[in-house]
Amino acid sequence: MRRRSMVALLVYLPTNAVLFGIGAVTILLVPSLNARADVMIPVVVAASFILAAPIAWILAPRLQARSFRRRGSPPDEASSEGGVANGGGVRPD
Repeated sequence: MRRRSMVALLVYLPTNAVLFGIGAVTILLVPSLNARADVMIPVVVAASFILAAPIAWILAPRLQARSFRRRGSPPDEASSEGGVANGGGVRPD
């Protein structure tokens, strides 16, 4: 199993929980949706299961990167500038 797949699998459950929470709170707070909560809550459960997978897949590389740079390069190609490999983690005495 690739590293991205493993990280995406770990991120999937919290992402699913957040999506479900947002949907459930929205249903319970909006009166017109609350009237049909018996139908809407199972829809939110199914939608959160389905939508959490691609969101977790998109988040996985960003969580693997040591520092996500804003210069436009993908996180997999981020340099290790200042990292331990380049002596960045060592204090000069």
